[in-house]
Amino acid sequence: MNIVLIGATGFIGTALLNEALNRGHAVTALATRPEKLAARERLQAHKTDVMEVAALTAQLAGADAVLSAFSGHAQGDVQAYYLAGVRNIIAAVKEARAPRLLVVGGAGSLDVAPGVQLLDTPGFPEAYRASAEGARQALNLLRAEASLDWTMLSPAAMISPGQRSGVFRLGGDQLLADAAGNSAISVEDYAVAMIDELEQPTHSRQRFTVAY
Repeated sequence: MNIVLIGATGFIGTALLNEALNRGHAVTALATRPEKLAARERLQAHKTDVMEVAALTAQLAGADAVLSAFSGHAQGDVQAYYLAGVRNIIAAVKEARAPRLLVVGGAGSLDVAPGVQLLDTPGFPEAYRASAEGARQALNLLRAEASLDWTMLSPAAMISPGQRSGVFRLGGDQLLADAAGNSAISVEDYAVAMIDELEQPTHSRQRFTVAY
């Protein structure tokens, strides 16, 4: 496929880029600092600014799918900047008539009990609260879309560098944890799950999650 990947130099974006290229897809990588990406076969890298909707729309033209690993973590007001960026990405995808939008989500909006999301539990780390709230509101934005073919993949509570095993569990809106109560996934296996969804869609207009 011809994929446009927004946020290709970030923590999760880098894993998505590697997985997509290793599977033979052509990737147009969009980043604020594309010079950080080494030249590779089937890779084009371009500078982007998600706050410039017209320019972003032009960069999405001809894509078979758009993957968004946009985070806004480097900004002062992470939540507001992230939500503004997501709104612009949605608008650009629709204007460019890209067939699908796959979005990196957060674990904070996953249910840990009936009516209780991880973000609302007492022990949720304050350092991640703004980005988690932004991701939760982004999910609400996607769910309000009448026709956009979107998918959001929320990771486990802990996502970190590790191994690409290809062995994990998928779930829906509930946080997945193992028998010991650990909720974790490697960034490499997260990327496997996302590119699996890209290649064989099973969660159209849905959020799903991945964990060991």
